[in-house]
Amino acid sequence: MKTYILCHMFDPYLRNPSFVFLYILLIQIQFQLSFSSQDMLILSLKTQLIPSGSVPRSPNKLPFHHNVSLTVSLTVGTPPQNVSMVLDTGSELSWLNCNKTRYNYPNSFDPNRSSSYNPVPCSSPTCTNGTQDFNIPASCDVNNLCHATLSYADASSSEGNLASENFFIGSSELPGLVFGCMDSTFSSNPGEDSKTTGLMGMNRGSLSFISQMGFPKFSYCISGIDFSGLLLLGDANLTWLAPLNYTPLIQISTPLPYFDRVAYTVQLEGIRVSDKLLPLPKSVFEPDHTGAGQTMVDSGTQFTFLLGPAYSALKTEFLNQTTNILKVLEDQSFAFQGAMDLCYRVPLNQSTLPELPSVSMVFRGAEMTVTSERLLYRVPGEVRGSDGVHCLTFGNSDLLGVEAYVIGHHHQQNVWMEFDLENSRIGLAQVRCDLAGQRFGVAS
Repeated sequence: MKTYILCHMFDPYLRNPSFVFLYILLIQIQFQLSFSSQDMLILSLKTQLIPSGSVPRSPNKLPFHHNVSLTVSLTVGTPPQNVSMVLDTGSELSWLNCNKTRYNYPNSFDPNRSSSYNPVPCSSPTCTNGTQDFNIPASCDVNNLCHATLSYADASSSEGNLASENFFIGSSELPGLVFGCMDSTFSSNPGEDSKTTGLMGMNRGSLSFISQMGFPKFSYCISGIDFSGLLLLGDANLTWLAPLNYTPLIQISTPLPYFDRVAYTVQLEGIRVSDKLLPLPKSVFEPDHTGAGQTMVDSGTQFTFLLGPAYSALKTEFLNQTTNILKVLEDQSFAFQGAMDLCYRVPLNQSTLPELPSVSMVFRGAEMTVTSERLLYRVPGEVRGSDGVHCLTFGNSDLLGVEAYVIGHHHQQNVWMEFDLENSRIGLAQVRCDLAGQRFGVAS
């Protein structure tokens, strides 16, 4: 099994193609990779060879810079065509815009130019069985081809035919991957969407990109200092890494209306503000009989969203512990992204925030602690007199109409995140992600 480490460059991308209203994390990979059992390549602005043995398993890697969103640049088809895809761990089906789109997508994929493009017939098991986790069932079009319709919470949508095609990560070919060749899209943000060709789904569904590639695990690490980072596909056996604390992935075999069975779902058991555990029963964090209330770890989400009772308790305690150090924004009509209504006024000439109480999310077997600048987010363009507006980076899922807890990537900075698909668990370890990048020779 080969191991890849892929670099990401982040650009703001506000399309929110997850089943909750979220910002998307995207990976920009622009490179030519060659694989060797003895050497590993570092890819940034130039290629540099690292001596063999410096890192186990000889992964290949690139740096990324993190802002809000992340895209992946690959080649697809025969002969290869360049495409740029949104990486979304909250979605299953990968798809590309195929020529006939509502907006002008300059990097659309042309299936007519590829000799390896094969549409999936609606009678195929891929269509009849492989799409069972889609929110909208696949259908049969007038040409007896498998037709998929994808709908997202921000009113974006995309539809077209399933097909198989050859994807390339550098010089490594991934033949016959199933994806959606979409000829009709509607976007809530066409200006940003026109910069990409489609979406790469990375959840646990059978048709997701990672499932079709067959990797047993993948990991990523996002720096909170210079926003560099890395993504690793495969098992690298990193002996230098601090021991990971694992929390099991929750699986429910029975289909429930509000439970996403192919999401990365863990069990949230409590929340602490500093050393104070919020007085909430564990039942608040457990899915009910409809499946509502699951906790998803999603690198495609920018911030973290909690269901109403948990959010209210956190808001009350955080307010109590910041009474004398922060000035509350007294504007009941304002809520950042419609869900973050605990905001503060901070003088524009104040370069650093005061020391803030930490917030820890307690999972079964692991914890994730959010500190300092990751707790408050400066809202762009919002000014009150001589003050800027900073909001707590936890939102209220109820205000979005979302029946779930979602742990976003903003709170995963400086945490090594390992998604162990083979053992159905997620591993966490506090690390300096900039130093981890240096271990791999990844430049900031």
